[in-house]
Parts: sequence; structure tokens; C-alpha cells
Amino acid sequence: MKPAYFFFMFQNSITQLFGIQYPIIQGGMIWCSGWELASAVSNAGGLGLIGAGSMRPEVLKEHIQKCRANTSKPFGVNIPLLYPYSDEQIQMLIDEKIPVVFTSAGNPAKYTKLLKSYGIKVVHVTANLKFALKAQEAGVDAVVAEGFEAGGHNGREETTTLVLIPEIVNAVKIPVIAAGGIATGAAMMAAFALGAQGVQVGSRFVASVESSAHQSFKDAVVKAKAGDTMLRMRQLVPVRLLENPFDAAIASMEKAGASDTQLADFLGKGRARLGMFEGDMEEGELEIGQVSSLIDQIKPVSEIIEEMMNEFEVTKNRISKF
Repeated sequence: MKPAYFFFMFQNSITQLFGIQYPIIQGGMIWCSGWELASAVSNAGGLGLIGAGSMRPEVLKEHIQKCRANTSKPFGVNIPLLYPYSDEQIQMLIDEKIPVVFTSAGNPAKYTKLLKSYGIKVVHVTANLKFALKAQEAGVDAVVAEGFEAGGHNGREETTTLVLIPEIVNAVKIPVIAAGGIATGAAMMAAFALGAQGVQVGSRFVASVESSAHQSFKDAVVKAKAGDTMLRMRQLVPVRLLENPFDAAIASMEKAGASDTQLADFLGKGRARLGMFEGDMEEGELEIGQVSSLIDQIKPVSEIIEEMMNEFEVTKNRISKF
């Protein structure tokens, strides 16, 4: 029988900032983070995030309303700032009185002041110290330090989580949330040892019952072994992908010296939807982190969070003996 540590009270700057029970934030992953996943994470004591990167404003509004109908707990929205309809999305979040907004893939100063004027907590995701400092200067409430191990769009510096967390923790005065390669309670404990106050978990929640990812993609994540993900398109937009024929074609083009234009033309539009949401394992783009090699089962969100918190306590007790 596993230790009954799960129901302890955990309080720190991140749980207090968001009004949540555990300092576990779900990543706002494109095509995988709809209202069902976000509400499940919030109901289990973490902070669920609707991933708005794949959503037009009217679709985002529908997900917000369904999420609100399925949880009384705090939840938020992740907004990548590289899409042309970001202005409309931001206004939607203000109108819907969303309590927490995570921004990424853009200038942290663009919307922070506006959002905070409406009492919204703002967090920016960054893969380097330079933008962590810019985010702090812009007035965000916390930053996510996302290391090289993470799935999806990645930092050009390729700084690992183990290096990035203390680098940013030592330089900023706001709370730091660790991301990249975190799927277990032991990894969460390691992040806390490096100074993080919370963790953002992406890949582990992709392989959950409530994830909106296609079942074929979830199955592929569970089957993944060490070395099955690689960072591609470094010269265009670095992104970590699971191996498949599309990934192999990209690798071949890069090896042959393809230009940015050639890569962009081959990538086209809708590859991520095709792979992760529609389940085309041949031609689709499959964004997932290195930690997929540690994931061996699709589970409900409540079990995932329970296991993480139990393992966190077991690990803390074990290392306290040293």
C-alpha cells in the first residue's frame, strides 16, 4: 500500500498566488489542453490551463465557459503571443474575468500591464535569463523557466532545466516555476531543491484520460523510449518532436542544408493538429518532451497528481536522512 501523504496542506508563494492546493501547473499545450484537461487538473488541486494556441476567440470562449461549468477551482489560459488574433484572445480573457493568464512566445510587456489592471495574475514562460528579466521588468507575478528537455517550441539556447532554474532563481525576485522534463514527484523535489516554487507539467498530462490529444498520439507517448524525441527546425523555430516519418523528413532536409523558406513550405499549416489532435502518426507533427520515455501508462489526472505528491513526500523524507 502506498503512503498516505496526498492530503497534506502545501503552502508557498505559488499556491498562495493562484489559490491552489498543490504547486503543480498544467502546461497549456496546443491541441492537448482543452477545458476537460484544465478543469480536471484544477479539481485535483493544481492549476489547469486552457491552451489557447490552437483556438480562435470564439472557440476559446466556449472552452472557458465549459471549464467554468466543470470546476469551482481557479484555472487559467495560456496565450502564445505569435498568433495574429492574440489581441482578440486577450480581450476575451478580460471580458470573461479569467483570474490567471500565462503568456509565451512573444514580448512579455505587450499585455502584462493591461491584464494586471483588471486584477489578472500574469505569468510569462521563458527559456532564457534575458527574457526572465524582461518579464520581471514588465511586472509579471511569476515566470516559468522552461528547459531544453521540454516538448514543443523550445529555446534556441538549449539550456537544460537543471541549469536554467538556478540561473533564473538567482537573478529574479519573483517566484519561479520550473518546466521541462518534470513528470514525477522526485523531479518536482529536484526543482524545489534548485529554488523553484512550483512546477509546470506538460508531457505527463498529454498521456492522461482527460487530455484532448488523439488516442494514437497518447499511445505513442507511452511507447516512447529514450532518444525517441529530437529538437528540430533549430534555424526556423526550434521544436522537440517525437520520431515519425514527418520528423525523419525534416531531419533529412536539415542535413541537406534546406533553407528557412524550404522548411517553412514543407511544414505548411496544420501539421500539429494533424498529428496530435487528428492522430496521423505518419504526416503529423508530434510535439512531446524527453520525459515521455518515463511515461508508461495513460491515467486520469487525479491519479497523476496524487502519485506526484506522494512521491514528492517520499523523496523529501528520503533525502532528509542524508
